[in-house]
Amino acid sequence: MTEPTMTRFIMSLEEAVELVVYAFQNASSGDIMVQKAPACTIEILAQAVKEIFHADNPVKVIGIRHGEKMYETLLTNEECANAVDLGNFYRVPCDKRDLNYDRYFKDGDVYRNKLSEFNSNNTQLLDVEQDKEKLLKLSYIQEELKK
Repeated sequence: MTEPTMTRFIMSLEEAVELVVYAFQNASSGDIMVQKAPACTIEILAQAVKEIFHADNPVKVIGIRHGEKMYETLLTNEECANAVDLGNFYRVPCDKRDLNYDRYFKDGDVYRNKLSEFNSNNTQLLDVEQDKEKLLKLSYIQEELKK
């Protein structure tokens, strides 16, 4: 692994499809839709996989690679300013304002969402047992374990 403390969102193919279906049903053209997925560190993910497959081989840490990020960001600070919390999802409405910004010089937006950024470092972080539970739900993991 490159860096054990890196965090990444954990999302199955089924959850990704659920996001797409939800977006078709609840978004307007140009909206950004984000699922509130949990995350874990790369070290936790590696440990969970080793425990599931009863592997005892050592994991070598090779260090962070050029351009690699420590965490993933799904919503930036600017996007969070207008994000609508829909329970398991965030919707950032498309900005369809006209170019007449005169009213914003007189009357600014009073409300700003308290969320400042949604990334894999500030979402729910799974521990090894939670990660294993999530991985064991995946059909391809179940198939590998049957071999």
